Amino acid sequence: MEEQGVHGPKPCGVTGNILEMSNLTSQSTSKDMETIHHDIVGRLLPHYVKWSKSYGKRFIYWHGIEPRMCVTEIELIKELMTKHHLVTGKSWLQQQGSKHFTGRGLLMANDRNWYHQRHIAAPAFMGDKLKEMIQSLQNAVNSGQKEFEIGEYMSRLTADIIARTEFDSSYEKGKQIFYHLTSLQHLCAQASKHLCFPGSRFFPTKYNREMKSLKMEVDRLLLEIIQNRKDCVEIGRSSSHGNDLLGILLNEMEKTRGNEFQLNLQLIMDECKTFFFAGQETTALLLTWTVMLLATNPAWQEKVRAQLKQVCNGAVPSLHQLSKLTVLHMVINESLRLYPPATVLPRMAFENIKLGDLVIPKGLSIWIPVLAIHHSEELWGKDVNEFNPDRFNSRPFASTRHFIPFAAGPRNCIGQSFAMMEAKIILSMLISRFSFTLSESYRHAPVVVMTLKPKYGVQVHLNPLDP
Repeated sequence: MEEQGVHGPKPCGVTGNILEMSNLTSQSTSKDMETIHHDIVGRLLPHYVKWSKSYGKRFIYWHGIEPRMCVTEIELIKELMTKHHLVTGKSWLQQQGSKHFTGRGLLMANDRNWYHQRHIAAPAFMGDKLKEMIQSLQNAVNSGQKEFEIGEYMSRLTADIIARTEFDSSYEKGKQIFYHLTSLQHLCAQASKHLCFPGSRFFPTKYNREMKSLKMEVDRLLLEIIQNRKDCVEIGRSSSHGNDLLGILLNEMEKTRGNEFQLNLQLIMDECKTFFFAGQETTALLLTWTVMLLATNPAWQEKVRAQLKQVCNGAVPSLHQLSKLTVLHMVINESLRLYPPATVLPRMAFENIKLGDLVIPKGLSIWIPVLAIHHSEELWGKDVNEFNPDRFNSRPFASTRHFIPFAAGPRNCIGQSFAMMEAKIILSMLISRFSFTLSESYRHAPVVVMTLKPKYGVQVHLNPLDP
């Protein structure tokens, strides 16, 4: 890569640049932000800011023994995501880091396995399973409380929705799985600070023991749900395994495919864990950050409310009305731009590929810093760090790949439409029934724990519009 003009910071032995990255991030996030503003790239990606100033829009750094090339050039990113999706994917280090969390589910699948898993799982995200959740939202906000930690509530609500989508069961049945997966997520987030090499996961360290124990408990709970579903079919109580995600996966497992891709129980459990994380976590964060932004921008809150009244007249928006909520759509996009749940998109080359003017050798990981691209003054203008949903009113940013919260191309987020539908309905209910402002107790401190989160949650005051 140096021969092609791509340089980067000097690696330090087998740790590469991990220690410098860790030290820079620890320093930048050690204090909360003094005011609420959205210039957060230097806080969350300080190594990117430092190295891009020295080496430009493309540079090489080392995560332990894995070389990574950071790229922010839009045309290269567009080509990578659309042209090379089957010959790039998740690296060995990434798969090891999430081995006990999501295993080899869709997020970590590669090659033809990813293709098959994607097409098997897609139907589970096509139905409308959200209406029954709305009453739950109303009951909570009408309970008499004035201050809510909205992130915690959104997390419970989206967990309930994804539990029903996956298992057709209530949140109560899946909350143990959700609890353990949250603990696993925090442990996996530490993986980037640990050196990972072949065999290291077998060392009897406290970290490895905790990971293994949590994974075994999650797998045990999932096996109970799976076995119960299979028993119902075997004794004739049900004619199929169901049409939720678990049912679709179990029905697929029973099909014989010769030597082709074949599902097994472990892969089904990994898929369930993947969708519980991807379907619940990212949507909850999208809702939480959007509420924070609207709470600090009452004029936009009122614009959304006015359009909701015009389109829905106080009722729950139907599916065909959702497309008419253009102001809400712009607000959600701006929230995803400023606070994308996934701050980076990684892809490893599984064979030598030509990418623009570069030859990418097999084994090189390409890291796309989504957060930095979304906050690029060059791409978005002088007001890049301001909340301005109007920027999505005219220009088709998605087509130019400036805006990639759900990735892009064939390997984009499978649940994108589901997440947007879910977010619009929940936000519509909240905004049409309440005005809200940030509580004095809110502390602005975005952090990355695999995803971009508010460190202390988002506390808001809710005021009923129609007492």
